[in-house]
Amino acid sequence: MTGEDLAVKDGGHGPIIRLHNIVIGYESEDPLVKIPNLEISPGEIVAIAGPSGVGKTTLLRTIAGLVKPLSGTVEVCGKVNPSLPSRGEVGYVPQRLGLIRHASVMHNVMLGANAGHKPHWYFPPSSTAKEHALEAISSMGLMDKIGEPVRRLSGGQQRRVATARTLAQSPKLIMADEFLSELDEETMQTVLGSVIDYVRSSSAALLVVEHDISRAKSMADRLLVIDDGRVNPFITETTAMEVKV
Repeated sequence: MTGEDLAVKDGGHGPIIRLHNIVIGYESEDPLVKIPNLEISPGEIVAIAGPSGVGKTTLLRTIAGLVKPLSGTVEVCGKVNPSLPSRGEVGYVPQRLGLIRHASVMHNVMLGANAGHKPHWYFPPSSTAKEHALEAISSMGLMDKIGEPVRRLSGGQQRRVATARTLAQSPKLIMADEFLSELDEETMQTVLGSVIDYVRSSSAALLVVEHDISRAKSMADRLLVIDDGRVNPFITETTAMEVKV
């Protein structure tokens, strides 16, 4: 199956992510992942699964512009090989979350809202940014924690704060690394539902690393499985990805 076969046609709108002949890793002599062609379109949800250490997080970091590809072309939101994404276009929920632990829930979420809804970091916050922050906090069920320092929250609550921060940004692309871990089933469904609703209604895209194969299959339009130097054969859509053992 070719990269063209993998691309989801989206009615004339360009892909949010386009990868062409990229090699991912930190040493050219020992690359982690090779991807001949992959496109992710507006409104699409793609999950990445596989054991630890095969390059799932490195792939997200490469697309986010935090790690340079060893070779090939990465295009995100129409920009080729960006060293950093344009302000507000890409929202990233990393495994370590990157929250300011001594600051409040509202302060942390406003960081995302300001990135997406004011032109420069030094401008004062707008009423629009605050509205998006409050809406995102509410969607994560955290209104009763809005003034609490993040350090006082449980691990699952902190993960919801990080997700709210990304939603408040109104990005074109959300990348999330195990963002549903530490959540009970009911909370997980609420968080996932809010993110999927945003992606579908905003014609954004979601690229998520998920260790639970069943959950990944249930949430995603496509599943890319990286495992033991080959693509898992029961998901034919993943055959564009090759992984070094």
